[in-house]
Amino acid sequence: MSILEGQDQAVKEAEEEEGRTKLARYAYGFSIQKIWMKKDKDVWWPHKRKQSSVYWIRVFSTQVEMMLSAQTSMGCVLVILVFLLNIGALIIYFVNLAEAEEFKISFPDSILYVDAGFNAFFLLYFGLRFVAADDKLRFWLELNSLVDFFTIPPVFVSYYLKRNWLGLRFLRALRLLELPRILQFLRITKNNYSIKLSKLFAIFISTWLTAAGFIHLVENHGDPWVQPANSQSLSYFKCMYLVMMTMSTVGYGDVVVQTTLGRTFVIFFIIGGLVLFANFIPEVVEIVESHKNYKSSYEVVSGKNYIVVCGNITLESVTTFLRDFLLRDKGNVCTEILFLGESLPSLELEAVFKCYSAYTTFFYGSALNSEDLKRVGMESANACLILADVHSPQPYTEDTSNIMRVLSIKNHYPNTRVILQIIQSCNKVYLPNIPGWDWRTGDSIVCFAELKLGFIAQSCLVPGLSTLLTNLFIVKEDTETKRKYLKDKKLLEDKDYKVMTSQLSNDFADMTFIEVCRLCFLKLNLVLLGIELKFGSQGESTILINPSAQIKLHQNTMGFFIAHSLAEVKRAQFYCKACHSDIQDPEQIEKCQCKSRLYSKSFSEKLKFYRESHVSDGEPAKSRSLGVLPPQSSVTGGFDGQEEENSRVILDLTGMFHWCDAVPLQEALLNCKDQAAPNLKDHILVCIFGNGNSPLIGLQDFVMPLRASNFIYHELKDIVFLGSLEYLQREWKFIQNFPKLWLFSGSALSCADLRAVNVQDCAACAILSSNITVSSSPSLVDTESILATLNIRSMQDAVFRARALGNQSQPCYKRIPITTELKSSANAQFINQAPSGSSEIPEQDQLFTTGAGTGTIFSDSFLNSLLSMTYYNYHILALLQTLVTSGTSPALGEQLLEEGSRLHRNPDNMIHNASQVRCKLALLPLSKRLLTDVVQEDCFGDIYCRALDLFGILCFGLYRLMEEPNPYKNRFVIARPASDLKMLSTDLLFCVVPFNIATTDDL
Repeated sequence: MSILEGQDQAVKEAEEEEGRTKLARYAYGFSIQKIWMKKDKDVWWPHKRKQSSVYWIRVFSTQVEMMLSAQTSMGCVLVILVFLLNIGALIIYFVNLAEAEEFKISFPDSILYVDAGFNAFFLLYFGLRFVAADDKLRFWLELNSLVDFFTIPPVFVSYYLKRNWLGLRFLRALRLLELPRILQFLRITKNNYSIKLSKLFAIFISTWLTAAGFIHLVENHGDPWVQPANSQSLSYFKCMYLVMMTMSTVGYGDVVVQTTLGRTFVIFFIIGGLVLFANFIPEVVEIVESHKNYKSSYEVVSGKNYIVVCGNITLESVTTFLRDFLLRDKGNVCTEILFLGESLPSLELEAVFKCYSAYTTFFYGSALNSEDLKRVGMESANACLILADVHSPQPYTEDTSNIMRVLSIKNHYPNTRVILQIIQSCNKVYLPNIPGWDWRTGDSIVCFAELKLGFIAQSCLVPGLSTLLTNLFIVKEDTETKRKYLKDKKLLEDKDYKVMTSQLSNDFADMTFIEVCRLCFLKLNLVLLGIELKFGSQGESTILINPSAQIKLHQNTMGFFIAHSLAEVKRAQFYCKACHSDIQDPEQIEKCQCKSRLYSKSFSEKLKFYRESHVSDGEPAKSRSLGVLPPQSSVTGGFDGQEEENSRVILDLTGMFHWCDAVPLQEALLNCKDQAAPNLKDHILVCIFGNGNSPLIGLQDFVMPLRASNFIYHELKDIVFLGSLEYLQREWKFIQNFPKLWLFSGSALSCADLRAVNVQDCAACAILSSNITVSSSPSLVDTESILATLNIRSMQDAVFRARALGNQSQPCYKRIPITTELKSSANAQFINQAPSGSSEIPEQDQLFTTGAGTGTIFSDSFLNSLLSMTYYNYHILALLQTLVTSGTSPALGEQLLEEGSRLHRNPDNMIHNASQVRCKLALLPLSKRLLTDVVQEDCFGDIYCRALDLFGILCFGLYRLMEEPNPYKNRFVIARPASDLKMLSTDLLFCVVPFNIATTDDL
């Protein structure tokens, strides 16, 4: 039992011990928890209160800062109130000056109380500024703080002593520097120049008043260390007068300073004041005058014609535009030109405007601003012309900027006609989306890339074409050089032939184009190039150049003529079958009032009689040739023989261009080891200068005219692009669906690369300038193009055929037709030189140097002239676009742009559609079928009629060899030759050939 009792006792003791342990642990934990809680509370609570105070201080500082910066309405009121009170304190200072007789005087209590109240408010404002300041130390050195230091304490001392001291209170004038800021808050100054003018005014006035106050102080008080005082009595007005004389460096000497402090101040003030007066005053005057001269509004006068020109308003662009526009405006009612520039004109540009002050007015503003559009009377303007910077290193930005100007004009004045210059054709996609844009009402686009590359591409097929079209559309033929060398004076007739438009007489209705064309040439002495055919109910129209016989003319049809004057073109409108059929002299054809037109014979009957009267015994007369066929058969003949070939031809969705599956870049890439490269012959070589970062030229615009569907497939020449591979890769995605294209990585400056692409066997060579301006000098922008041209010329083959016959004196040369694009037309002097310096080359060969003579140079200056031409007749631009792009009309251009400028295959593969049945430009030799047995009796008029009757070919120019000796066989262009001009067997004809006639065949 004792053992059991002992065990129970031990258990009880263990339980008691465990209970005491739990109690001790609980007490320990409770005490520790209470101690630490109290400790945390003692540490955390002050920290929490500190954070809260910092937060509210920051909130308060932020609110004060926003208020002082006028970000809130209360802040605007506060800033404006402080400025007005500073002006009030300055006025009190001037009042005290007027009343003062000595330096220490007694003032009425009312003025002193008002001044003390103002400064009490300034002290409050000073405290707010100090709270909001981020850098407290820098705050004490601010100008406004220094003004408060020297002006607030003296006022309170004066208030306490009931006596005032003027002292440094003139420093309040420095607060006028806040004037520009206040004017911006009140929306009084909005534009850049008004803000700048207010700043200049505030700086000048505050400096003037402060300097006058300091001189007034020291001169009336004297130097502190000089006894007796060396002071003098100067009024504040005299001090202002002295400061103005000092700043202007006039110095009459009637008022001078006597104190050392005053003279020391003047020494340093002259330096700063001279700069202030010499720079600020002329700048203020310039701003005021420019605002007066260039910010005015145009007064619209009823019946007065005027246009608005905006965009790239520079000395070069304005000079070029005025020269072309005023030349075309000669003889018409004077059209005033309003230039809307976004920057003030330079001195040179101002001189140009003064020279043409009778025609021009400059306005400073932007077409993107509705107020500026209203100032220049955009609503009543005849048209708005937008100039582009052709040499811009960022053509996309330049184009989009001009498109935004169009959008601004059309949004406010949708009926205003807009003529726009665009650099890249791909940017035209944005214009059809602008509300109010309608090319049918005269809105036009002069696209530099499209027209320039189209010209150069057509020149590769038709050498000299660019010169011919330039003469017909823009400038007068340069006959001075011809006059020096040519003996045939009929070539030097001073007739400035141009392309003009006129409504055709309704007597031509239901006739074919060839019939009308022949009648106009024989009866009216006019060359008819094409017509504008209208269709549809919404006024749709298209331009047809030498259309087929299936198309009949309608009433009120507009024709495109090559003529000397509008009076000649009017003959086609006045022509009457009843009254003018027997008239032989075209000048006698005038408007008639006859009523017998219904009883006159039809033109077809007269044409039949005319033909029968010129044929005897089944043989044609001298004016006709053997094998004459009616125009209808000449148009339709030969088509069936091409059906088999055309069945293999694939066209794009519009039917305008030859199409192929996308060719991978590697398959189109040639190298020296390729077998295809040595076999290249009769191809077109295109030399390009550009790198991976240069803006795209837009080679699609070059290829499209050369792949037009009006060319038979076997007429398509291979095109080889020679240039940087990095650049060609970027262009390839836009041209990979055109057939017969090749790429070669190299440079036209390398003779090895030129030999690799068989430059000696190419049919033509085109050299395209880079869009990057590598030099600011105009003479150096075309460096690469000039050197490449000279490099290719040096590789031309001189085949001395005469030596084989024992004649060592007369070499025969083979020349590669080269068309070089120049950014600056003046750089033609570097290309215009004979390929060899040999004395065997006659001086006459230097005529090759004139681009107008041979058509080997294309300059952007031609495209600048198109703007004026388009204003006077936008149909002419449409005709030119149709010629150089092989029929691309504005409507078709919109369709292509909707497709994203990418070609897509025609799913139906329709070949015989209206888009393909269109003519093409060609340069053809005189064939035996066009000449009679006696060559000397053939004139241009005879050739014109035979080509029209036999083949439906329309001739409108000659490419003639220069006078012998001419070893290089150089030629010059004759636009619209005279009908009686004697033809030479070596002459080439500029023609418009029907689509179904291959230009490679012997006609």
